[in-house]
Amino acid sequence: MKSEKLQTKVAIVMGSDSDLPVMINAAKMLDRFGIGYEIDFVSAHRTPEKVTALGESAAKRGLFAIIAGAGGAAHLPGMLAAETVVPVIGVPIASKTIGGGGFNDALPSIVQMPPGVPVATVGVNRAENAGILAAQIIGVSDKNVQKLVFAYKKELNDMVYNKSEKLKKIGAEEYLKGME
Repeated sequence: MKSEKLQTKVAIVMGSDSDLPVMINAAKMLDRFGIGYEIDFVSAHRTPEKVTALGESAAKRGLFAIIAGAGGAAHLPGMLAAETVVPVIGVPIASKTIGGGGFNDALPSIVQMPPGVPVATVGVNRAENAGILAAQIIGVSDKNVQKLVFAYKKELNDMVYNKSEKLKKIGAEEYLKGME
């Protein structure tokens, strides 16, 4: 994953190791854009001192963003946002113990922050979008990163056009067979 040669610009944190299969996707996107990051377990409830330390040091360390994944009560992104001026991007993680696929627990907990403590929030389990958003934030002042994000979005555009052409050429039934 992360190249040790890259300056750390983003912190990726999550409350427990059960969140790692989702949050690794943010790291993969940052790797794609050549952005240095650190990744760690920081629990809002079990290690509040780590939350405070990260929040208080983020700006001094030159971080551009913190990506915080959380399920259940999902306090980590909001607690970090209360401790820092660095943008916090929340990733609601679907809970295996609470029904609703993350929609009745983590998502509203992260989205409904009080005035003055904003958390940018991506979709449930969409850590890759958090990585892209962090890259876009960095891209405002780093034109190389901005070019890489633009190229990625061009790839997405081309992918849809290629699929569209294939659909027109072979028809819906054949296209569906090829998807199986």
